[in-house]
Amino acid sequence: MGSRSTAGGMMRIALALLLFTVPAAADAACRDDTVELRGPAGEARFTVELADTAGERAQGLMFREAMPASAGMLFLYERPQAASFWMKNTLIPLDMIFADPTGHVTHVHANAVPGDETPIPGGTGVLAVLEINGGLAARLGIVPGAALRHPGLDQTTAIWPCNAE
Repeated sequence: MGSRSTAGGMMRIALALLLFTVPAAADAACRDDTVELRGPAGEARFTVELADTAGERAQGLMFREAMPASAGMLFLYERPQAASFWMKNTLIPLDMIFADPTGHVTHVHANAVPGDETPIPGGTGVLAVLEINGGLAARLGIVPGAALRHPGLDQTTAIWPCNAE
């Protein structure tokens, strides 16, 4: 039992080392396939698939059997709006991180249940939603008030713009 606990602790440490980073170099920051988050617990970076059309947003992560820990999907809308998700045909538990047009994280829904068709409201004024593996937001300390950075946000109003460290 002790080795299982130690192995779990070592896995959490390895995951934290993989995802938490020192400030990114300018050439690595703000790519369409990367989302960075900064909050009280540090910084995290995810390689993302971008869902910025109605069709891509409707498909989302449906029918995926697994997703790497450092990966996710970023849903970007044309304008701020009320956003609500469900887990129909989604096979893996997800955390949903909702952000306003400035990249301010306004809501985190943890461990959405695979297959559940109950609506998951993210609030109003949502411009971006990041989906990552369920439970990861809590383990990494991603909470409301964190900053999300991506070039799809208006850089003139972003709380963590691409040109900032």
